[in-house]
Amino acid sequence: MEGVTLEEAKRNRNHHSLYFLYLYGTNCSVCHALLPQVEEVLKDFPQIKSGKLNVHEIPEAAGEFSVFTIPVLLLYVEGKESIREARFVNIEQFRSSINRIITMIS
Repeated sequence: MEGVTLEEAKRNRNHHSLYFLYLYGTNCSVCHALLPQVEEVLKDFPQIKSGKLNVHEIPEAAGEFSVFTIPVLLLYVEGKESIREARFVNIEQFRSSINRIITMIS
């Protein structure tokens, strides 16, 4: 998953029909442990464009995406937030939520 700037994240959210954004922090052990699991889930959904953004390096992102804790997993469908998971994420439940959305829009 590629790192993105705040402007790229906002543009991608509105430009791609399916966009996933992973918001994390530099010294966040939960963030770093969860990222490979999230990337593994996203491999099953190649139609989802994705990016990651470090809120410690780009603090304005926390305000833009209403982030109060990290990590935050956001899935946008047609520019609208459809999934928001934060901090402690059940990865199988996350996979199931994405699958349900993909099935509905297909």
